[in-house]
Amino acid sequence: MIFTAASLEGIASGAVTLAFRRWDGPRVRAGSSQRTRIGVVAFDAVDEVSAAEVTDAAAWAAGFPSAAALLSFVDRKAHGPILYRIELRYAGADPRVALRESAELSDTDVTALVRKLARMDANGPWTERTLRLIADRPGVVSTELAAELSMPRAPFKQRVRRLEELGLTESLEVGYRLSPRGETLLGRLPRVDPRGED
Repeated sequence: MIFTAASLEGIASGAVTLAFRRWDGPRVRAGSSQRTRIGVVAFDAVDEVSAAEVTDAAAWAAGFPSAAALLSFVDRKAHGPILYRIELRYAGADPRVALRESAELSDTDVTALVRKLARMDANGPWTERTLRLIADRPGVVSTELAAELSMPRAPFKQRVRRLEELGLTESLEVGYRLSPRGETLLGRLPRVDPRGED
């Protein structure tokens, strides 16, 4: 789900506990969660409702001043005809944040990370080169970084997201940087030129 900045702030504070969306089918399910810039948002219930069931009280819980204002917003952003009422809550900090900061890596930790990177490299090496490139060029737009590796932007960004899942990188407003964990790991690896040059 895409949330406005105001909605995320409300979810974090506990003021926003509902969301409404028009979809062709449910895009989240009860019991699932989503990482956002404020942390993890948990979805506790997802139900089909009619517009007539949307009260002003429900609109307030979704961060809108009235049912009319909420429905107007939802209809402008519709991705299908079915109206869904989603109960949600703030479920805590993104676990990747704590992982990124865990820079004390034992030999066992390094070995485990190297094995994970090797599995990601199964169809051709890219992980270490990507980490080195981000280390050398923090805050550089992804289009430029992808071009340095002679690849399209979309698959490059997908690769960086996989590194972020391991706590090795973090996204900035523009570009990326290595996390403390990523810096520690990279310092324990032999130097490889990110462009594949000798």
